[in-house]
Amino acid sequence: MSINVLRTADGWWVVRPQALDSARAGETPIHRAVPVDTEAITTAELIADRDAVREAARSTEAGTPVADLAVLSPVTTPCRVVAQMVNYRSHARDSGFTGDIPPAFFRKASGSVSGPGDTVVRPSHVKFLDYEVELGLVMGATLPIGTTVDERDLPSYVAGLVVTNDVSARDVQLTKTQFYESKSYPTFTPTGPYLALLEPEDFAHLLDLRLKLSVNGELRQDRTLADMIVRPAQALTLLARFQTLDPGDLLLTGTPGGTALKAPPKPVEKIGALLPPAMKWKAFFTSQAKNPHYLHAGDVITATIATPDGRIDLGEQRTPVTDAKERT
Repeated sequence: MSINVLRTADGWWVVRPQALDSARAGETPIHRAVPVDTEAITTAELIADRDAVREAARSTEAGTPVADLAVLSPVTTPCRVVAQMVNYRSHARDSGFTGDIPPAFFRKASGSVSGPGDTVVRPSHVKFLDYEVELGLVMGATLPIGTTVDERDLPSYVAGLVVTNDVSARDVQLTKTQFYESKSYPTFTPTGPYLALLEPEDFAHLLDLRLKLSVNGELRQDRTLADMIVRPAQALTLLARFQTLDPGDLLLTGTPGGTALKAPPKPVEKIGALLPPAMKWKAFFTSQAKNPHYLHAGDVITATIATPDGRIDLGEQRTPVTDAKERT
């Protein structure tokens, strides 16, 4: 079974559900955390000290309620942050793609990684802020150039999983065709709360993982990994053609449909193609201004990834949104 680990300023903790007494039967279990006796500072160092993690998981001490801890991202930085583009069939449909989707990757600055409860800050020049819940793969071993990864090889390279949100400045992304900038502002990759360290037998359950994202309690995204186009083993093989990955590096594996951004209807798209670029984008974003699904100050994003049986549960990420000018 997977072991959930979280990080605070004081170190690393193993999370376990605490059974409730009979007087509170039927209530949600209180999750408690036990400190890991390790010198590890970085995620890579923790992954290398799995014995200490397993020892903490076997502990019988009462532990500290997770709700009492100030949780940080379980992925420490600096690290490589790589992401897959248009990797769910539902997202491809929303984006107006038809036919085969060529696999594509982009990088994000690791300075965009933030904690699972940290505020997402919209830069003052960004008007169209979007969300993308994504499963993050945390590497446990070096992936050299030229590596071929089969499904059975995944446990040799992937140590664990995290919830991530690939927050996107759509007006920067589309007008500049610039993924790196539009997705790399500080706070644009909320990560955690848990790093689920997997055992080899857990990988057979990956396709059962369900990604959900809500804004202010309204469900926006809801799909399992079965909707994924390029699955993790193939993605790592494709990446290894040109990109080395090391322990602690993070791969975001794409988002399902339901983001605020949608492709315009075909007739509108054809008309837009006839316009000069400046006029085309002005018309497009004038129409997008009527879309209520983009993020605004005061919104709260909730994201979860788990299997239905709870075998793998990456916890709940809850991030408020604010504008840069309002931040003190």
